[in-house]
Formats: sequence, structure tokens, C-alpha cells
Amino acid sequence: MTGLLIRNVLVDGFHGQGQPSDVRVDDGVVSEMGTGLAAAGSVIVVDGRGGALLPGLCDHHLHLHAMAAAASSVPCGPPQVADAGGLRKALATAAGNEYGWVRGTGYFESVAGDLDAAAIDRLHDARPVRIQHRSGALWMLNTAAAAAVGLDAGEHPGIERDTSGGATGRLWRADEWLRSRLPAAAPPSLGGIGTTLSSLGITSVTDATPELSASSAAAIAADMAAGRLPQRVQLLGTPLSASTPGASAPGPGRQPTTGPYKVVIADSQLPALDDLAALIARAHAAGRPVAVHCVSRVALFLLLAALDAAAVMPGDRLEHAAVVPASTIEPLRRRGLRVVTQPGFIAWRGDDYQRLMEPEELPDLYRFRTLLAGGVRVGLSSDAPYGPLDPWAVMQASMDRLPPGGGQSLGPQERVTGVEALAGYLSGPADPGGAPRQIRPGGAADLVLLHCSKRELLAGPDAAMVRMTVIAGEPVFGQY
Repeated sequence: MTGLLIRNVLVDGFHGQGQPSDVRVDDGVVSEMGTGLAAAGSVIVVDGRGGALLPGLCDHHLHLHAMAAAASSVPCGPPQVADAGGLRKALATAAGNEYGWVRGTGYFESVAGDLDAAAIDRLHDARPVRIQHRSGALWMLNTAAAAAVGLDAGEHPGIERDTSGGATGRLWRADEWLRSRLPAAAPPSLGGIGTTLSSLGITSVTDATPELSASSAAAIAADMAAGRLPQRVQLLGTPLSASTPGASAPGPGRQPTTGPYKVVIADSQLPALDDLAALIARAHAAGRPVAVHCVSRVALFLLLAALDAAAVMPGDRLEHAAVVPASTIEPLRRRGLRVVTQPGFIAWRGDDYQRLMEPEELPDLYRFRTLLAGGVRVGLSSDAPYGPLDPWAVMQASMDRLPPGGGQSLGPQERVTGVEALAGYLSGPADPGGAPRQIRPGGAADLVLLHCSKRELLAGPDAAMVRMTVIAGEPVFGQY
């Protein structure tokens, strides 16, 4: 591993208010900080040109293989596809995979209403088609695809059926079941995803895929070991029988680590209170906090009741928390629960929220400011590919909360400062919403060098400000 010396950078908290300093990196850690450091030995020397040097960003909730798969899928929803005619054309011109299947993503009902097998057949029946709803919770198959996977005879509880008991072609939260019945294919390479994450200054991610298969976990580990995915990775979907949580060690060949256990409260099929409490208790008994998918107010109230029955473990967290009634903020704080949320959805779907949600729910949508004020720790994330990956755009959305159509801020009382938005990405993977990491001697050399000062960054976050990204002491993006 080659040493690295970054000269003339602004490091928050060193030399007072961001005076220029040098940072030396050896063996994957920050070894020295000061001014006029000598470039001894075999080192790469980078002139920081007075730019800010930050700890690498952590995306606290995304889905790696879904991101890679989405890159080779046909978009089936806004903004690329706006109506049924556009969807018909998109399916007809899609290349399909080596087995002739067409995989679509990002569908929303504004395009062509509720889709089932018959509705997709009217759009495209020449090849097997499966289309994922933009929420990621629902797959919709045409008749050819449904027959190929044996949907009608399937026994998964997520298979939607009509009044006569026949499968409609709609399949809720059954990714692993569906995957096991598709033509055999290896998980997609994460090389392109690793490159994109590096270009955005993201050095650590938490994969929030539930019920992660052994093959998917092994593929993530293989891509990390080969350097295709240089980011540190924490997995929420590791089975309870797997290893206990731990931190990634610096250096090449590191492996994904086990994080809190992913629990899904599906609004399409709410679990019984006793069953949810028992699942949480089993995770805690295995030494794992829980990371609970919780979107609606009904799901949130159910979760709070289940935690009262099962008790809370340090590190328990809510994923999404899309709708948080004001009355639940104090209960969240009292239980020590963290929230990992995605205000980037405001910038992507704010117009739809204003049109489709009940007016009394809009003030509760993707809260941020009131959670912080109420003493709840908040970590930021993308939920990519279902939400916008760019962390700098998510920060901007946290600051202005403007819907894509412009106009007035959606929930202006929830806007935060640039410092608070940035902090949501600077907490560590094991501590979402915790204290922002600092660049200090002895700390892991996961770094982001900007073209600009931190003051300029906070005035208008933009991915173009990222000049270089370093993970475990190795530059993985940018020129030096």
C-alpha cells in the first residue's frame, strides 16, 4: 500500500477554524496532521489547493444488487415513461436478457393504473415480462412470466389472488421466492456501482436488502475482495444465524459486516402484533438490534407497541419513517430509536405526495428538523435504486424540501441547515445519526477531498464539488 500526503487542505476542527494543513496517510489510516509535512518515502503527494477534506460519506440504506440490476432494466415510470403508450413502446423496444425476459423498474400507477397479468399482456405479450413497482415492494408479471415461474401454484403469502383463487400476476415482497424460480443467473457485478459511489464521495454503505441470500452475500464479498466494490459494506439482511455485528477492518480484502437485523412491516400485509414482537425478541436474543422498515403511521404505531412487548435494544432503528405523527416523536426519543430516512424522495416525488396524500399527513412526511429538535438521532440515506443516490442532492432536498415541479417547500418546518444535512452522512455505519466522524490521527483514512471550502459546500451541495475519494488510504476516484 502506497503512502499518501494531502497538502494544503481545510480540515474541520484542526488548527481552529479550518486553517490550511497537511494530512499524511499510511497503512490505511491517518498517521499525521500538521503543516509543512515532509514527503518522505514512497508517497503520492496531492495538492489540496485549499479545498475541504471531509470524512467519507456513509449511505445508511441502499440496495446494491437492485442498483446493479436496475442499470440493465427498462424504465417503466416517470419521468422516462408517462403513459400507457410510452410503456408499450418501452417494453417493445427493450433488449431483454439472454433468456428473452424483459425486466422493468420504477413503475407507478399514474402511467397505466394498477397492472396485473392481463393488463401487461395488453401492453406486451410476446415475451415474459416482470415489472417492479417504484416502491420495490411489488412485482407485476404478464401471463407468460407468471406461467414460467409457476405463480398460480405458488404458496408464497405475497402472491395476490382473485376471488376464484387464481394468481393475478401481482407478487408482494417475495423477491427471493421469485428469484429462485427465474432462469439461473449470477448476481450482477457491482463494479459499476462501486465506481459511481466513489465518484460521489461515498466510502461506506449499508445494504438494506431483507432476507439476503447466501449467494448475494457471497457475491458482495467477492466484489469487495476483488476491488470492484471498494466501499465498506454493512449488511442488514444477514440471517440471524450469522455472525454478530462488527466493524470492517481497514485494508484490502475486507469483507462485509453484519449489522442490525432487517424487519419489514409491510403495509400490504401487516403482521400480527405478537408475531412482530416475537421476531424482534429473537433478533435481540441473537445479539442483533433491529432495523425496521416502517413507512406508514399504522406501521409506526404497530412497531412501538411491539417494542413495548419485546423491549428495546441499543441500536434499534427505523428505516424510512416516511410518515411520523408529531405525537410519536417523544416516544421515539424515549426508546432511544434512531431514524434512517430519505428526504431525497421529496425532490423526486413531492408533486405526487401533494396530489395523493391526505392533507393532514403532509406535515408528517419525511420529518427531519422536528426529529432532531425532539432528540431523535437521524441518519440520511438514498434507498437507491428506489430513491435518488446522489448524497449531495439528498442534502439539498433536506435543506429546501422542494418538489420536482418547483413551487413552495413541502413541509418547510422540516428544513435543516447544511451542517445538519451533511452530518446525516458523516455518522458511521454502526451509528447512524450519531456524532459526525472526524479526521484524526489513528482514524481510518476514508476521505473526500473537495474542489471548494466547506462554506461553499454548505451553501449549495453538488456532486461536482467532489475532487478525490480515498478508502482505506487508497485513492478510488479523482486525479492527483
